[in-house]
Amino acid sequence: METTRHFTTTVYIVEDDATALHHHERLGIRIPPGGHIDRDELPHEAGLREVYEETGLDAELIHTPAATSVDAPAGQALPQPRYQMLYDVTTHEDGTVSHQHIDHVYYARVNSRSITPSEPDEAPASAWQWYDKADLTTSKLDPDTIQLAHEAINAAQEYDEIS
Repeated sequence: METTRHFTTTVYIVEDDATALHHHERLGIRIPPGGHIDRDELPHEAGLREVYEETGLDAELIHTPAATSVDAPAGQALPQPRYQMLYDVTTHEDGTVSHQHIDHVYYARVNSRSITPSEPDEAPASAWQWYDKADLTTSKLDPDTIQLAHEAINAAQEYDEIS
Protein backbone atom coordinates (compact mmCIF):
# COMPACT_ATOMS: atom_id res chain seq x y z
CA MET A 1 0.00 0.00 0.00
CA GLU A 2 1.29 3.42 -0.91
CA THR A 3 1.57 6.06 1.80
CA THR A 4 0.39 9.55 0.89
CA ARG A 5 2.37 12.29 2.62
CA HIS A 6 1.34 15.92 2.93
CA PHE A 7 3.48 18.80 4.14
CA THR A 8 1.86 20.73 6.98
CA THR A 9 2.77 23.50 9.38
CA THR A 10 1.94 24.19 13.01
CA VAL A 11 2.56 27.44 14.88
CA TYR A 12 2.52 27.78 18.64
CA ILE A 13 1.56 31.43 19.16
CA VAL A 14 2.52 33.15 22.40
CA GLU A 15 1.18 36.32 24.02
CA ASP A 16 2.12 37.40 27.53
CA ASP A 17 3.53 33.99 28.56
CA ALA A 18 0.60 31.93 27.32
CA THR A 19 -0.13 29.98 24.15
CA ALA A 20 -3.44 29.50 22.36
CA LEU A 21 -4.88 26.07 21.59
CA HIS A 22 -8.24 25.22 20.08
CA HIS A 23 -10.45 22.18 20.29
CA HIS A 24 -10.20 20.36 16.95
CA GLU A 25 -13.64 18.91 16.37
CA ARG A 26 -12.63 15.95 14.17
CA LEU A 27 -9.53 14.96 16.17
CA GLY A 28 -11.12 15.58 19.58
CA ILE A 29 -7.95 17.20 20.96
CA ARG A 30 -6.60 20.70 21.58
CA ILE A 31 -3.98 21.90 19.10
CA PRO A 32 -2.35 25.16 17.95
CA PRO A 33 -3.08 26.80 14.61
CA GLY A 34 -1.83 24.99 11.54
CA GLY A 35 -2.68 23.17 8.37
CA HIS A 36 -1.54 22.09 4.94
CA ILE A 37 1.15 23.96 3.04
CA ASP A 38 -0.27 25.13 -0.27
CA ARG A 39 1.58 24.31 -3.45
CA ASP A 40 2.89 27.85 -3.94
CA GLU A 41 3.89 28.50 -0.30
CA LEU A 42 7.00 28.17 1.76
CA PRO A 43 6.45 26.39 5.10
CA HIS A 44 6.83 29.49 7.28
CA GLU A 45 4.50 31.47 5.01
CA ALA A 46 1.87 28.76 5.34
CA GLY A 47 2.23 28.86 9.12
CA LEU A 48 1.66 32.61 9.26
CA ARG A 49 -1.31 32.30 6.89
CA GLU A 50 -2.84 29.54 9.00
CA VAL A 51 -2.43 31.61 12.18
CA TYR A 52 -4.22 34.52 10.53
CA GLU A 53 -7.02 32.40 9.05
CA GLU A 54 -7.66 30.53 12.30
CA THR A 55 -7.20 33.36 14.82
CA GLY A 56 -7.29 36.66 12.92
CA LEU A 57 -3.93 37.49 14.55
CA ASP A 58 -0.77 38.64 12.81
CA ALA A 59 2.14 36.55 14.08
CA GLU A 60 5.87 37.19 14.16
CA LEU A 61 8.01 34.06 13.97
CA ILE A 62 10.54 33.49 16.71
CA HIS A 63 13.46 31.83 15.03
CA THR A 64 17.14 31.43 15.53
CA PRO A 65 19.20 32.27 12.45
CA ALA A 66 21.74 29.72 11.31
CA ALA A 67 25.08 29.87 13.13
CA THR A 68 26.92 30.40 9.87
CA SER A 69 25.88 32.08 6.68
CA VAL A 70 26.06 30.52 3.27
CA ASP A 71 27.28 32.50 0.29
CA ALA A 72 24.55 31.47 -2.13
CA PRO A 73 23.98 34.20 -4.75
CA ALA A 74 20.88 32.46 -6.05
CA GLY A 75 19.60 31.27 -2.66
CA GLN A 76 18.46 32.46 0.72
CA ALA A 77 18.16 30.95 4.16
CA LEU A 78 14.61 30.29 5.31
CA PRO A 79 13.33 30.46 8.89
CA GLN A 80 14.03 27.06 10.41
CA PRO A 81 11.19 25.19 12.05
CA ARG A 82 11.84 24.21 15.66
CA TYR A 83 10.88 20.67 14.76
CA GLN A 84 9.89 18.57 11.80
CA MET A 85 7.50 15.88 12.93
CA LEU A 86 6.03 12.88 11.13
CA TYR A 87 2.45 12.09 12.14
CA ASP A 88 0.42 9.07 11.08
CA VAL A 89 -2.99 10.32 10.02
CA THR A 90 -4.59 7.13 8.71
CA THR A 91 -3.54 3.79 10.22
CA HIS A 92 -5.36 0.62 9.23
CA GLU A 93 -6.23 -2.42 11.36
CA ASP A 94 -3.25 -4.34 9.96
CA GLY A 95 -0.91 -1.56 11.12
CA THR A 96 -0.21 -0.12 7.69
CA VAL A 97 -0.23 3.66 7.33
CA SER A 98 -1.75 5.19 4.22
CA HIS A 99 -1.61 8.89 5.11
CA GLN A 100 1.01 10.91 6.98
CA HIS A 101 1.74 14.58 7.67
CA ILE A 102 5.28 15.95 7.61
CA ASP A 103 4.77 18.87 9.98
CA HIS A 104 6.98 21.97 10.26
CA VAL A 105 6.58 23.30 13.82
CA TYR A 106 7.25 27.00 14.46
CA TYR A 107 6.96 29.33 17.45
CA ALA A 108 5.62 32.87 17.08
CA ARG A 109 4.55 35.92 19.04
CA VAL A 110 1.27 37.79 18.72
CA ASN A 111 0.22 41.12 20.26
CA SER A 112 -3.30 40.23 21.34
CA ARG A 113 -5.42 37.45 22.80
CA SER A 114 -8.48 38.57 20.89
CA ILE A 115 -9.22 35.67 18.56
CA THR A 116 -11.45 36.39 15.60
CA PRO A 117 -11.05 33.78 12.84
CA SER A 118 -10.77 35.40 9.42
CA GLU A 119 -12.32 32.44 7.60
CA PRO A 120 -15.92 31.28 8.22
CA ASP A 121 -15.08 27.56 8.21
CA GLU A 122 -12.51 27.86 11.03
CA ALA A 123 -13.15 26.92 14.66
CA PRO A 124 -15.05 29.71 16.43
CA ALA A 125 -13.37 31.96 18.98
CA SER A 126 -15.14 29.99 21.73
CA ALA A 127 -13.11 26.89 20.77
CA TRP A 128 -9.85 28.63 21.72
CA GLN A 129 -8.23 28.80 25.14
CA TRP A 130 -5.01 30.45 26.31
CA TYR A 131 -2.71 28.25 28.42
CA ASP A 132 0.08 29.55 30.64
CA LYS A 133 2.73 27.23 32.08
CA ALA A 134 0.64 26.38 35.15
CA ASP A 135 -2.39 25.57 32.97
CA LEU A 136 -0.25 23.34 30.75
CA THR A 137 1.17 21.48 33.75
CA THR A 138 -2.28 20.62 35.12
CA SER A 139 -3.95 19.99 31.76
CA LYS A 140 -4.85 16.69 30.13
CA LEU A 141 -3.40 17.74 26.79
CA ASP A 142 -1.27 15.40 24.70
CA PRO A 143 2.32 15.23 26.04
CA ASP A 144 3.84 16.58 22.81
CA THR A 145 1.48 19.56 22.85
CA ILE A 146 2.43 20.32 26.47
CA GLN A 147 6.16 20.05 25.74
CA LEU A 148 6.05 22.21 22.61
CA ALA A 149 3.79 24.79 24.25
CA HIS A 150 6.23 25.10 27.18
CA GLU A 151 9.12 25.47 24.74
CA ALA A 152 7.25 28.14 22.76
CA ILE A 153 6.58 30.19 25.90
CA ASN A 154 10.24 29.87 26.93
CA ALA A 155 11.39 30.87 23.45
CA ALA A 156 9.16 33.96 23.54
CA GLN A 157 10.54 34.93 26.95
CA GLU A 158 14.13 34.53 25.72
CA TYR A 159 13.31 36.47 22.55
CA ASP A 160 11.88 39.33 24.64
CA GLU A 161 15.03 39.40 26.77
CA ILE A 162 17.36 39.84 23.78
CA SER A 163 15.08 42.19 21.82
